[in-house]
Amino acid sequence: MINLSANAQTYFRRLLETQGGDAVGIRLSAVEPGTPRADARLEFCDNGDLLGDEWAIDCEGFTLFVDGASVPYLDSAEIDYASHATGGQLTIKAPRIKGETPGSEASLVERVRWLIETEINPQLASHKGQVALESIDADGVVYLRFGGGCHGCGMADVTLKQGIEKTMMARFPEVTAVRDATDHSTGSAPYIARG
Repeated sequence: MINLSANAQTYFRRLLETQGGDAVGIRLSAVEPGTPRADARLEFCDNGDLLGDEWAIDCEGFTLFVDGASVPYLDSAEIDYASHATGGQLTIKAPRIKGETPGSEASLVERVRWLIETEINPQLASHKGQVALESIDADGVVYLRFGGGCHGCGMADVTLKQGIEKTMMARFPEVTAVRDATDHSTGSAPYIARG
């Protein structure tokens, strides 16, 4: 289920030794699982912190407790620790933490939302922007609403046509066009102000 390297086990064991007698193990959980914002959380735990639904993984000298609701998202996770001259780096690779990509049997709405949340919005976030799906009509036209730094941005049309529309039409043959449903004149903090 979860692969915890020998280096990571040694690192956790040392951390637990610094906690005194209260901590019984390390608790691993997924925060906002199934979303693009998903992340893994590690924390010390004592008996009072455990809910009883955790999966217990016996390691050398301690127990790793995996939050029960997080198990499907943390399945196949790899935890490693690499020492460096200036310290070290703990890495957690959890390929399922953001959820599963909707298959071809999923609705077009689900597949478009997944693409927006996992690929498009992370790119727009560098400009403090995002888009949200407004609707998809019967002809396959996708309507989006821009927000944040994209709301009122002078480059919104370029972003829409050169980036978002090309990506969506290449990914989903059912999409015939992508349109902007945003009233950009009401934008208060555009990344690039309109002329």
